[in-house]
Amino acid sequence: MTSSDTVRQQVLVLYLDTSALDSPVVGWARYDGTGAGRPTTGDADEPPYETGVAALRDGWRLFQAAQLIPPYPGAEHETSFLKHEFFFERLVTV
Repeated sequence: MTSSDTVRQQVLVLYLDTSALDSPVVGWARYDGTGAGRPTTGDADEPPYETGVAALRDGWRLFQAAQLIPPYPGAEHETSFLKHEFFFERLVTV
């Protein structure tokens, strides 16, 4: 990297079907610190990756996974937030 290179962060949030990184993606959001694009939630019909492992294979770095919290007794079948949230990042030179 030369002194004229600038590094920016891209963030990918994947919500998986289960806590396993190889389970299917059920929701996602992307954020681009390079300014090259303005992705928004719901801007595509298909997820950017089929699984969290696929994102890792493409060079994304996992930096946060959701805590595994059991459902409150009696609320096992209630709808709520997506529990299995994984944050990935990639550094891009602009």
